[in-house]
Amino acid sequence: MIRFIILGHRAHTTADFKLEDICGGAGRLDILTRCVNSAFFLSHDLRRDVQLYLVMMGGDDAPKTIRFDGSVMKYLNPDERSTASLIRNALLKKLEPDREVISSPGVFVSRKSFEQLMDELSEECRFIYLRENGEDVREYEFPENPCYILGDDRDPTEEEEAIMAKYPYDTICLGPVSLHANHCMILVHNEMDRRKAGE
Repeated sequence: MIRFIILGHRAHTTADFKLEDICGGAGRLDILTRCVNSAFFLSHDLRRDVQLYLVMMGGDDAPKTIRFDGSVMKYLNPDERSTASLIRNALLKKLEPDREVISSPGVFVSRKSFEQLMDELSEECRFIYLRENGEDVREYEFPENPCYILGDDRDPTEEEEAIMAKYPYDTICLGPVSLHANHCMILVHNEMDRRKAGE
């Protein structure tokens, strides 16, 4: 299983935004929709061995985490608007403190914070922080159950890095220049695909 955690620092946790304005009115939700699409889409299929967690921290009802699970995913289309609609529908769900709710097939929402999510996943996977000053990905040996951590258009904060520091993690770099989060995800997939093909 491959996992991605995306920290949406300004992403709205309420559904009070228009699908025509996901860049400004939804707290850069456009970045998160692109990450969803980069995590799952192949040319004529979806990656079924991927889970993506959007940790949304903007607005008056933060935090919320939306989980996308490729193994049971339906109704995911490659345009940003329809992905934003899936996210907005998830945000409309009534939530209880410690319960994940299904919004549509493959989309789940909860009130988990980044810290709670890290704690939950810590026994299932190896955390990998994607950062410019990390080990070159081409020298890195991928673990069996990786979980990649990325910011949106902002790097993780010192507080978020302190949460990460409670758990073992690796830091890897994908190249000599800074990239968009969704581009990083595609490069990670490509590196793992190439290694798997060479086995």
